[in-house]
This record gives sequence, structure tokens and C-alpha cells, in this order.
Amino acid sequence: MKGTAAAKKPSPRRRRYWSNEVTRGSNALDLDQGVFTWRDPKRIARSLKRSAEQSRRRKAAPYQSAMSMLTFYINRAGHNLPAARKRVLDQAKHELRRLFGRE
Repeated sequence: MKGTAAAKKPSPRRRRYWSNEVTRGSNALDLDQGVFTWRDPKRIARSLKRSAEQSRRRKAAPYQSAMSMLTFYINRAGHNLPAARKRVLDQAKHELRRLFGRE
């Protein structure tokens, strides 16, 4: 019968994204709780720098690990982020470059 497949309801379980798991439980960096929700770009950058420098599990240089995590978050959550949040995170990228002496 054709109508039976369409009658199924979607699962009530909440949809899970792999990117959320990476952000919350990265094997390379131990991020501070809610780091990407903070409003101060300098605080975000300092936290990412500290996490990257303290990590013993990262596979790349501290700068690359910190910038990769920030870029990953922006790219994965970007379509749902308000413009003000994107601005703060972009400013955090500039601050991260400055902290590592890359600007």
C-alpha cells in the first residue's frame, strides 16, 4: 500500500549533530564551557589560546588548533548565527591572530 509509509511520524528524539559533539568534546582541545557564547572576543581568543597551548593531544601547532576550532564552529553554526554573534566570532579570529603574533 502506498499510504502506509507516509503515515509514519518522525521520531520524537531530538536531532543530534556530529559538529555539536566535536565542539563540546573535542579530542584535541579542552574548551571552556560555553566559550563560543561569550560576548567578549578577547576573552574567547585568550581561552582558545590557553586551551591550545595546554593540550597534549593536539596534532598541530597551538595557533592552528585554536584557529581551526574557531573556524569550525563559525562554519558549522554560521547559518544559524545572528549577525552580531558572527561579528564577535570574527573579531575573536582577529584577536587570536594578534595573540599569536600573526598580524
